[in-house]
Amino acid sequence: MYEMIGKVKLNMEFYKGEDFYSDGPIEDEILNMVKNTENYLDVISKDNRWPILYHLSPIRENIIDWYPFGQNCEILEIGAGCGAVTGALCNNSKKVVSIELSRKRSLINAYRHRHKDNLEIVIGNFNDIKLNKKFDYITLIGVLEYAASYTETENPYEDFLREIKALLKPSGKLIIAIENKFGLKYWAGCREDHTGEFFDGIQNYIVNKKVSTFSKKELENILYRTGFDKLEFYYPMPDYKLPSQMFSDKKLPSVGELKNLISNYDQDRVVLFDESLAYDNIIKNGEFDFFANSFLITCNIRE
Repeated sequence: MYEMIGKVKLNMEFYKGEDFYSDGPIEDEILNMVKNTENYLDVISKDNRWPILYHLSPIRENIIDWYPFGQNCEILEIGAGCGAVTGALCNNSKKVVSIELSRKRSLINAYRHRHKDNLEIVIGNFNDIKLNKKFDYITLIGVLEYAASYTETENPYEDFLREIKALLKPSGKLIIAIENKFGLKYWAGCREDHTGEFFDGIQNYIVNKKVSTFSKKELENILYRTGFDKLEFYYPMPDYKLPSQMFSDKKLPSVGELKNLISNYDQDRVVLFDESLAYDNIIKNGEFDFFANSFLITCNIRE
């Protein structure tokens, strides 16, 4: 049921023997890479395929490595993937428990962080895993949007969050990173990140109801309904996947501060207008939080 990869504990008690989420054969290449090198920048510089950049870029850690967790805290990371942010969590806490559906991705995570003695990776569907402790922090980085695919209830997003809330200490925090369905990049010609369709989130996912991102107001309502409050919104730019800037309601961008935003990493796109100029106009009108491409949200259990 357990396997040690270096100092990392790999827990397979809840693994059912099949990986339901994968980028395909390239994950075998990534596993071989992390087994044989720790210089991922060198790998990225020689291989321009999107999964290589997405899973191995150190820029991924920008979404969370600035957050003041506290060295004595314990973190539950749900949907760890190949461990793009796991190392940052380990560096800023006493203990990290990472949950991931895929054994292949868990192996990649374990090998790339095999020197971390405060990491346990649990393989399986979160809904099937029994944990006997509560955590100071729980992270959902690019995970909430898939809740309907793995939580088969009438209200999967809310029910998923209620299950998560039960694993938080009374003073604990939930941290969510997710795209904004009304992000300006989608109006400007980027395909929806998950479905590959133009304007899909803007039109509220006409066909695919197994994935969904949300507006700021929708996220606020979902979190309040599921028993969270003290919401703080941050705005990673150009998005939460490869963020180079982080804004908040206390420090919104100024006119002229958002540049070089035309990016679409893994899919073709069209360019309908200059996003930087559009953001300048949006900022002047006080609407940046509505059109920001992504959100990072922290919240507490409602007392």
